[in-house]
Amino acid sequence: MMAQRGQLFAAAALIVGPVQFAAANVVAQLAWTTPYSLAHNNISDLGNVRCQVSDDGVSRYICSPLHELLNTSAVLCGVLLIVGLALSPVLWRRSWVAALACVLLAGGGSGFVLAGLAPADVDLDLHVVGAFLIMGVGNLGLALSAFSGRGNPFAALRVITVAAAVIAIVATWLHFSHSYGPLGMGGSERFALFTTQLWFVVLGAHLTRSALRDPVR
Repeated sequence: MMAQRGQLFAAAALIVGPVQFAAANVVAQLAWTTPYSLAHNNISDLGNVRCQVSDDGVSRYICSPLHELLNTSAVLCGVLLIVGLALSPVLWRRSWVAALACVLLAGGGSGFVLAGLAPADVDLDLHVVGAFLIMGVGNLGLALSAFSGRGNPFAALRVITVAAAVIAIVATWLHFSHSYGPLGMGGSERFALFTTQLWFVVLGAHLTRSALRDPVR
């Protein structure tokens, strides 16, 4: 029973983290008094603490009244992802590949914490490190999880995982190479980040169903 409760708590953390972060994005976007573009504005723009014109190569005016909400939500998302992975031994105890995938995915979670604590206009270097952990390290963990052995929950999601990994990694390459195409700077970033976050929600739902169906597992 304790193991079942632990897995249900971990699954809830993997679901709540991404969902509350997506909701915070929407609320922060709606609070802007100037136009906010999903294609041309970064997610990081929502967390900037000062109102100013950006000079990072894509000129735009940034002024996010609810930056504290977005940054707090990012930290919470990262913490919940790390906790959810750490409390899900069913994911990482059966093979070194699965364990390494979990470490990399948790590294992506730590990127959310770092990005939330260091907004882009406060400490750009640390913020970029956070973004690399999220979209680089975390998405690598997503791809690696597809190669976990049989019997691992990752294996049950292999088709979804492969599709998500391809989308996330291609979008990450487009974003960091500045080859945005029709997606724009903000669009490529969102595909790189939220594809993996959606996958976490699917993983959490799968773990919930498994715990309720097979309590002794």
